[in-house]
Amino acid sequence: MTTLLSSPDTGGIERLCNQTVRERFLTAPALPGIERIEAQFYGDMFAPHRHDTYALGVTLHGVQTFSYRGARQFSQPGNIIVLHPDETHDGGAGTEAGLRYRMLYLDPALLWRGLDENAPSLPFVAQPVFSDAALSATLLEMLAHLDSNFDELLIDQFVCSVAEGLSRHAKQPIRRSKKLAFPRLERAREFLEANTAETINSTDLEDVTGLDRYTLIRQFKACYATTPHRFLVMRRLQQAKTLIAQGEPLAGIAADTGFADQSHLNRHFKQAFGITPGRWAEMIRPHQLFPAQ
Repeated sequence: MTTLLSSPDTGGIERLCNQTVRERFLTAPALPGIERIEAQFYGDMFAPHRHDTYALGVTLHGVQTFSYRGARQFSQPGNIIVLHPDETHDGGAGTEAGLRYRMLYLDPALLWRGLDENAPSLPFVAQPVFSDAALSATLLEMLAHLDSNFDELLIDQFVCSVAEGLSRHAKQPIRRSKKLAFPRLERAREFLEANTAETINSTDLEDVTGLDRYTLIRQFKACYATTPHRFLVMRRLQQAKTLIAQGEPLAGIAADTGFADQSHLNRHFKQAFGITPGRWAEMIRPHQLFPAQ
């Protein structure tokens, strides 16, 4: 498949909406056990074939149609598609309006590690097309910026969330721990707070807590209502706010608070606060007092 991501995907997930391209395929930088693509085309495209991975996607435009397990399936914008490993399927656009979708291919071995240790098997979702706001948000977090790499904490959070979502739809939900390892979770929280600007990976947290990364993610969320990755990002953003108030330049703030670059800071800042760092800086500048008339 041709890689067409030589320049940044500056338009985000809606970038191709107004283009007149009839066929286009984009592939993202490889992640461990994960491949990501975007496809746009008209008519029938793929002959019957099968993958050795889970194929998890979101339809963005048009009607996505495919034959799968003896039935013709149709997916409309916003729907999630789940195709299981080694299941034969084809693929095409269901209307003359064409089709655009993003798809993620997940190694079953990676998904297995995100399941509860007592899971009887990999989750099998009988309905290949469905709506699920939470699972859709999880998929789109990984699919929204195809030109971006992601840190290990976010990838592990993604695997954990997908494992939970697929298990729920397979009617074999992951069992919650009856007792939280609170002292260990506190050690993780304190470590994240003390090393906000550093590159922290899941192995670091496993060493600090003695918990495996997926158990840690689930228990941390149950205890603090957020994941370790999200907790770390929010601590970085709080530090960024402090530096913005001190008048520091945004590019320097991004580097000093652990973000890859200023655009990385901008994206997370807007997602968290609904406003860009630059606009926030303008809003908090001291107002000059006008002399009385």
